[in-house]
Amino acid sequence: MRSGSAPRPPRRRKPLFLTVAVVAVIVALTAVAWFTPLLSARAVTVVGNAGVTSEEILAALDVPTGQPLLRVDTGAAADRVASIAKVDHVRVERKYPSTIRVTVVERTPAVYYDAPEGTHLMDASGVAYAIEPPPPGVPRLTVATPARDDAATTDALTTLASLPPLLRPQVTEVSAPSLSDIRLTLADGRQVLWGSVDESEQKAAIVGPLLGQPGQVFDVSSPDLPTVR
Repeated sequence: MRSGSAPRPPRRRKPLFLTVAVVAVIVALTAVAWFTPLLSARAVTVVGNAGVTSEEILAALDVPTGQPLLRVDTGAAADRVASIAKVDHVRVERKYPSTIRVTVVERTPAVYYDAPEGTHLMDASGVAYAIEPPPPGVPRLTVATPARDDAATTDALTTLASLPPLLRPQVTEVSAPSLSDIRLTLADGRQVLWGSVDESEQKAAIVGPLLGQPGQVFDVSSPDLPTVR
């Protein structure tokens, strides 16, 4: 018979020591990245900009040279760059060991409209973001009060977006005297009477073949009964 149970082997402390060591290393590396200039912003790269200068973007970015990358608030920096009127959206990233990368997507004009202070460029979402001459191929918008929250502006832009890709570059003017009377003028002088934005998908499907017929005015406002005259 055994006089007693066998003694337990001593506990191993090595795994606990390794865990503590790993945590200590992580804390030390974080402290180095947070407080020292070893992983700091020493260069900024800007990509995607054409109408906005890199100098304007860097000024809005406002990231001091030498600031540790971990302490750069990339969200706030992106918001500052996005406040530039011509910028649609932007991404700011840390690229270790020492670079901030700014990727800019600029607004592109969908239409332009004339105002006393000059020609305004407007993007597809209705944001008027610049006063300058329109690029070739951008149609004129003619509505009573062009603005992002104006219903006629919104419907005119929606109509342009619904057009077949081959027809869209031919449009030189989109006008909306009323929400039920949207009209397109083509480069050759022909007119398309679109009506309202209702049934735009059906209208877009028939307008191409209809334009193959002789005539000057192509009425698809009632897509079940299109007419040419």
